[in-house]
Amino acid sequence: MKKLQITGLKSVIGLLLLEGALVVCWSSGFVGVRFAIDHAPVFLILLWRSLVSGLLLLPFALALGPRLRSKEIVAQAIIGALAMSGYLAGFAIAIDQGVSTGLVALIADMLPLAVAMLSIPILGDIVTRGQWFGFIVGFSGVVIASTSAFQLGNAPVWAYGMPILGMLSLALATLLQKRTIRLTMPIHQSLCIQCLSAAAIFAVFAWYEGSVLPVAEPRLAIGVIWLVVLATFGGYGLYYICLRKSSAARVSSVLYLSPPVTMLWAWTMFNEPMSWMMVIGLVVSLAGIVIASGAEGPEPCPENQTAEGAVSS
Repeated sequence: MKKLQITGLKSVIGLLLLEGALVVCWSSGFVGVRFAIDHAPVFLILLWRSLVSGLLLLPFALALGPRLRSKEIVAQAIIGALAMSGYLAGFAIAIDQGVSTGLVALIADMLPLAVAMLSIPILGDIVTRGQWFGFIVGFSGVVIASTSAFQLGNAPVWAYGMPILGMLSLALATLLQKRTIRLTMPIHQSLCIQCLSAAAIFAVFAWYEGSVLPVAEPRLAIGVIWLVVLATFGGYGLYYICLRKSSAARVSSVLYLSPPVTMLWAWTMFNEPMSWMMVIGLVVSLAGIVIASGAEGPEPCPENQTAEGAVSS
């Protein structure tokens, strides 16, 4: 019994560490786009972020893991189109059009509510009252933390709908990814396919925007490296690892910490003002995550749980 308790405690601590790293890496994506967006068109940045990520993973995807099957490739390409092309384009276009970074992060991190609502019909998950309460508390923290950044600015009206569409795109991709785990594809293979799928889509828009060739600008190169290592490998990699170890509702709820942490990034790198409201919002968001996680009901256990665990371990 004591061994089981120790094993369970280690599992909980390991998951918490993964979730903490996920928040940091996920938040870095907003900062990386802001860093690079003054030096290149938005779709060019997203193209090279996705292309470099996919090409770096390609040798490992071909050499390590099971043989890629067409059914799995198509499934992951669709998920990549939603989780990367849809989500990244949504918030990047909004930032490029002048919507404040804080407001974009706030809208993007309505993700837990969207995932919770969609997971009922798609996954058959049971979202408890305690989880709903935790989601609301966490979202309240996001609103508190984002108060000073909640400015509409001079962006066109349509730009405010872009992060909403991006958020819904990622929510749908999250649930599809959760359902396709039964395909037992290792994360480095699925992430490679998703990145290359997104790169193909971004290439069309980058070409329409002007060119697919990178701009000779050192800060753009630094921004792309930042986005590849931290935001793609770190953010998306940890996101999918956490999805294999926990429920979609819990993983998405952890991202409530993203807007406040994004502001910490911005304060550190760009000397943006930091207020007590941001700190209070961070604490409230953390409380919401604790409430939602503690109230989490049992997740449906598929027949292939053993195979899934072997892949994700």
